[in-house]
Amino acid sequence: MPRIFKIYSQSFSGLSREAWLLSIVMLINRMGSMVLPFLGVYMVDKLGFSLIESGWVLSAFGLGGLIGSFLGGRLTDKFGAYSVQTMSLLLSVPFYCLLPLFTSVGTLALMIFILSIIVEMFRPANSVAITQFANPENITRAFSLNRMAVNLGFSFGPAVGGLLAAISYNFMFFANAASVLIALIVYVSFFKKRKNTHCKNQEENKNLTINGKEIKERNPYFDLPFVLFCLFCTFFSICFFQIFNSLPLFYKESLGMSTQSIGLVLGFSGFVIVLLEMLIVYIAERKFTINQTMLIGTLFCVFAFASLIIVPNLFLVYVSIFLLSMGEILVLPFMSTITAIRSTPKSKGRYMGLNGAAVAVAFIISPYLGTFVAQDLGFQKLWIGTVALLLITMIGFYMTIKKLV
Repeated sequence: MPRIFKIYSQSFSGLSREAWLLSIVMLINRMGSMVLPFLGVYMVDKLGFSLIESGWVLSAFGLGGLIGSFLGGRLTDKFGAYSVQTMSLLLSVPFYCLLPLFTSVGTLALMIFILSIIVEMFRPANSVAITQFANPENITRAFSLNRMAVNLGFSFGPAVGGLLAAISYNFMFFANAASVLIALIVYVSFFKKRKNTHCKNQEENKNLTINGKEIKERNPYFDLPFVLFCLFCTFFSICFFQIFNSLPLFYKESLGMSTQSIGLVLGFSGFVIVLLEMLIVYIAERKFTINQTMLIGTLFCVFAFASLIIVPNLFLVYVSIFLLSMGEILVLPFMSTITAIRSTPKSKGRYMGLNGAAVAVAFIISPYLGTFVAQDLGFQKLWIGTVALLLITMIGFYMTIKKLV
């Protein structure tokens, strides 16, 4: 046990001060993420929208996120990560405050679309900032620390948002705006004097590469191995994002679980990720290659969904969600690492933006595809199809990653 604690503490060591500060800003920002989890409830309960109408508005959010990832990446390459993150946080505040004023389907969808573009511009800029300030030997752990901050924030934000929404939905919108404003103040205070600094790796090697070779500038949109890698990232994300839509429906309709029980299962997933991600990533960096880690992580997800093909009991439900969480830990942060390694000095933002857009596409497709298959063919066929797609993704990862790193 003492050795485990020592390894756990080592998983947090060596991270730069700036990496910690970026994660603190992300934590504050995501702690206020109250609007999105309750947006569907708000539209149906408060505004009287139908389920189809609320679905259109949520689709506008997904489409805006896709555009925001591309736009954020290009602006980061042109103006820098500091400027884009500051602009994203600053513009988000008034939009959250204005949302309650728009109560029709069309106007609310337009506002959500614009807000989503602004909010999602932050992601590629934030990823680039991590590559700038993280040391090359622990860049994946820097991404993991950032993800841990996101998960902690999302654990807190919806809980507070639910309490505020019970009083007034307006409180929820204003609280979200306030948290973004606080994140903006903290970010500017921390990074205003650091915005032109770079990690030693950038100064010495020009690019984050495993073998240290100098690489010529590339355009990510014409980098075929990377484009194919992003395609398989989309496939993986389509499967994984069912944790937010098809999987809860399966728990409720096929297993008869209550909303409280479903919440406990999903909460257990968040607990596993927050508790184990830094440790698992630290061990994986030392024991396996990036390609091996991605394959193992995808295989965990294969086993997770395969265990659902025969309707499981409660124990197997928790085993499945644990395996899915382990897959998330071993795949998602390393996606960012591979993107950072492949990127070149003048195209980091576009590389991060393209990879972010690949995930955003999955966020749009997954809810509709999963629920469509489940409704027409049944959940068993859905899980069989998910396992098949993940196996294809494993092959794709193996073929593309070895050309990228």
